[in-house]
Amino acid sequence: MTSSDTSPDTRSPTRPGDDNGNGHDGRAPSSPFRHSEIDRDAAPQFVLPLVVRIEKAAPPARTDAMETAARAVLVLLSDERATAPDGTWTEAVRSWQDARIRKVVRRARGAEWRRAEALPGITLTGRAADGAGSAAEVRVFPPVPLDGWPKELAKLQVSGTDLDDPGPPPAPDLTAPVLWLNPEVTMSAGKAMAQAGHGAQLAWWELDGAARAAWRAAGFPLSVRTPSAERWARLVASGLPVVRDAGYTEIAPGSCTVVADHPALRGRG
Repeated sequence: MTSSDTSPDTRSPTRPGDDNGNGHDGRAPSSPFRHSEIDRDAAPQFVLPLVVRIEKAAPPARTDAMETAARAVLVLLSDERATAPDGTWTEAVRSWQDARIRKVVRRARGAEWRRAEALPGITLTGRAADGAGSAAEVRVFPPVPLDGWPKELAKLQVSGTDLDDPGPPPAPDLTAPVLWLNPEVTMSAGKAMAQAGHGAQLAWWELDGAARAAWRAAGFPLSVRTPSAERWARLVASGLPVVRDAGYTEIAPGSCTVVADHPALRGRG
């Protein structure tokens, strides 16, 4: 699994965008965070660490890992520790969102996973697919300085065994959000997990307070799927939020990687 040290240009095609990694100003009206007048390259840089548990005997399915990573990002963004004025993670999340949006996925097993679980963070468990070894487990941590990783996480491997699905995933529930992956871009599991997280975060930013509350109350249901090339072209042109990768790893700068298809955002174009 390769690094997902990315900084997406997460812009909607119908809205003005900057080129500093966040796309448009990136803040829904209810967001507590500052806007695009800040030079995000000049700001202190932070990264959101995610750790996926991959035991040799029972690795999770790729799609389950992507969906669980996306949900983990949403759970952290909506957690009171990250949103309350006096929340223990609020300042770190604010600083992270005011700079380039980076997420890095690392892998752990056995004692490595237990040490990671001992650090402040949130663990999300997915659903084991038929034929898969186990349900995905992803732990998300509050953002850390780009060069200030906790030693327990810094030791973890970024590269390693990739993940596969035991079979084609079922058709997504279109009444719930779907994060559509570019069918023409090849990504490792770690990269795809981070991109799914970017897409979920962009959808979250675009929603109003009522839609956010409803999504959270439902447990953040979502699917991650790869459409046909024809459907992908329609999605990119639909006015839905699009993640454009900064090109730090694996893919070319500016590549469209994810369309965030939330029912509340459809029909805006």
